[in-house]
Amino acid sequence: MNVLGRWARTEWGPLWLAVRRRWAVPVMTVAAVCTTSVLQAVQNLDWGYQVVQDLGAVRAQDPLFLALLRTPLSLFVPALDLPVWGALAQILLVFGLAEICLGWGRTLAVAYTATLAGTLYARAGVALGPDVPVLGLPASAAKIVDTGPSAAVVGLAVYLAWRYRAYVTGGVVVLAMVVEVAVKANLAGKEHVAAIVAVGVLVGVREWWGRRVGERELAGGVAGEAERVGR
Repeated sequence: MNVLGRWARTEWGPLWLAVRRRWAVPVMTVAAVCTTSVLQAVQNLDWGYQVVQDLGAVRAQDPLFLALLRTPLSLFVPALDLPVWGALAQILLVFGLAEICLGWGRTLAVAYTATLAGTLYARAGVALGPDVPVLGLPASAAKIVDTGPSAAVVGLAVYLAWRYRAYVTGGVVVLAMVVEVAVKANLAGKEHVAAIVAVGVLVGVREWWGRRVGERELAGGVAGEAERVGR
């Protein structure tokens, strides 16, 4: 096996084995693709555009409770200025892998954590204003319609990379998002970075909790062994 092949096996082998071991039709992902396709078709109809906007369009200028109500559906509303096949491909690939490997519940939890992080960052960025370096956003960003699966896809990709030790792949995703912001510091790019930060916090908490549980189990095992020896 050549060097590239060995690297690929090391990088993606654990993920590939997880997919093979747990393979099943990703029903939630298929439903998400169908939902996105239907919403794309409806929002391009004369009567459907406003309906989709009322149900799934999120803006930083909206009341927070309304934005939170719309956030779940907003993930599946494709951006009108981008080709819908891109959103469908992202959902099918990344959501599909995540659902097979993590289960649909954890997949949705990570996806909505990433999406919500982007939504809340937009509000915070507008509140900070353009004079605050890196984090601030202009007032015009409050009117931008914030929909689509991209933040969730980025978050899930980073989470999968951590979970299955594809660290180079995860690093490439993070670097690409940072470069995106450096080249074009728009709302979407900064929301992607916010999604990565949120998933990073989630990963950190899981790592910390895993160590705590491991330490407790180890301590319990040592105590039990000492008790048996004492008898």
